[in-house]
Amino acid sequence: MRVMTQVAMVMNLDKCIGCHTCSVTCKQAWTNRQGTEYVWFNNVETLPGQGYPRRWEDQERWKGGWERTRSGKLRLRSGSRLKRLGNLFANPELPEISDYYQPWTYEYKNLTEAPAGDDLPTARPVNTLTGAPLDTIEWGPNWDDNLGGAVEHGPRDPIVEKIRDEVGEKIRFEFEQSFMFYLPRLCEHCLNPACVSACPSGAMYKRAEDGIVLVDQDQCRGWRMCVSSCPYKKVYFNHQTGKAEKCTFCFPRIEVGMPTVCSETCVGRMRYLGVMLYDADKVAEAAAVEDEHDLYPGQLEAFLDPHDPAVQAAARAAGITEEWLEAARRSPVYDLIATYQVALPLHPEYRTMPMVWYVPPLSPVVEAVAASGHDGEDAGNLFGAIDALRIPVEYLAEILTAGDTAVVDAVLHRMAAMRAYMRRVNLGEDRDETIARAVGLTGEEMEDMFRLLAIAKLEDRFVVPSAARADAETLTEAHPFEDEGCPVADLPAETPARVMLNLGPTRRSA
Repeated sequence: MRVMTQVAMVMNLDKCIGCHTCSVTCKQAWTNRQGTEYVWFNNVETLPGQGYPRRWEDQERWKGGWERTRSGKLRLRSGSRLKRLGNLFANPELPEISDYYQPWTYEYKNLTEAPAGDDLPTARPVNTLTGAPLDTIEWGPNWDDNLGGAVEHGPRDPIVEKIRDEVGEKIRFEFEQSFMFYLPRLCEHCLNPACVSACPSGAMYKRAEDGIVLVDQDQCRGWRMCVSSCPYKKVYFNHQTGKAEKCTFCFPRIEVGMPTVCSETCVGRMRYLGVMLYDADKVAEAAAVEDEHDLYPGQLEAFLDPHDPAVQAAARAAGITEEWLEAARRSPVYDLIATYQVALPLHPEYRTMPMVWYVPPLSPVVEAVAASGHDGEDAGNLFGAIDALRIPVEYLAEILTAGDTAVVDAVLHRMAAMRAYMRRVNLGEDRDETIARAVGLTGEEMEDMFRLLAIAKLEDRFVVPSAARADAETLTEAHPFEDEGCPVADLPAETPARVMLNLGPTRRSA
């Protein structure tokens, strides 16, 4: 057993309201500068839809992620090293700017500085990359927002195309017959990242101390193999610097115990951050299983129980501190993924073993049952209604479980059971343990799951150790910093060491 740590995220899609606050705050914090005009480290997509970049889930076109060979080993879908070397200067699987969108702004000065007169000033859209006027705006980072243009663009969703013959009439895009939900996306910081393996210059790396995947800007040569190999298309090319950039999981905030910007500013309080312990020796085996339906349970088996004394002893022997072990024991992410098993990975069939997981959406099942004249909170009615959800279970399964509908069914049944069980509790009725046992949980676990998913406070949703690396004071002494001629010794005593250092990412690799 080789114990390692990973800071992971879970998002409850039942609570996402599509406000895009996470996207805007991330944009302002990380990509509000020249060269990243089209870049959104965090974006919120409306599903069904083509997403950002357009049709990013179509790996037959993009060749992202891993595939299993006949010998049972993994190789990049983009091909061998020799093939990638041949495509070094002409990569056919690289998204174009039109696949993302042509970023634009408006000539606001025409409005603010127009002289008084009879003419009505206008602010034309201008391409922020070229400065040329845009006659028409044809696409954006969330063109499918709230099913905008769904009749025309919705059928081109790669998942819809894949399962249309299977689900038939369940997927429609006519007014009042369609369905939708929001999917916030950021870098998955995978346990088996394809971008790291594809990078010719070794600039992409995964930090050993917290599992965050970063780009060494000094090492990056702009080959862009990471862009094409990432199946989630969450690595971008900065045309100004000629370097690759991606979500950093807000590592400067994580290192001082703060949540990511997208998590802290989330209006729906649907994001959870915590520490996961995993066995690094099981990662390759779990990612290379033959049946794609075994990828999700295989990744679950790679996670370790932080309450197990044997795991704790192995973690201490591996140099993991007590602070991180305590965070792992209190981790809301571990509870949602492993204890209650209501969170699922995004496209496990890419075999990257992603570490941003999702609780699938259940609503509006209660309203749908109530509208039919039945008790919308009754457990029996809810269980029976799951098969008739407006969001087809087959669609959710293609996104979260490589098409295994049984796993998604089990998660939705647990969520429905929690609603029915807690309704009795809140009404002062006797607790019905049969509801909890029907989904493999106890009544106590059902109440704990409710507290975590429904009413958890900030300190319960974000459990991150205060430091991901060695003691900051030790680093301060090793790396003296001067600010405009002022040595560290002359700075105010309350100046945080992490701020004084202005440290970049470390180069320790898993």
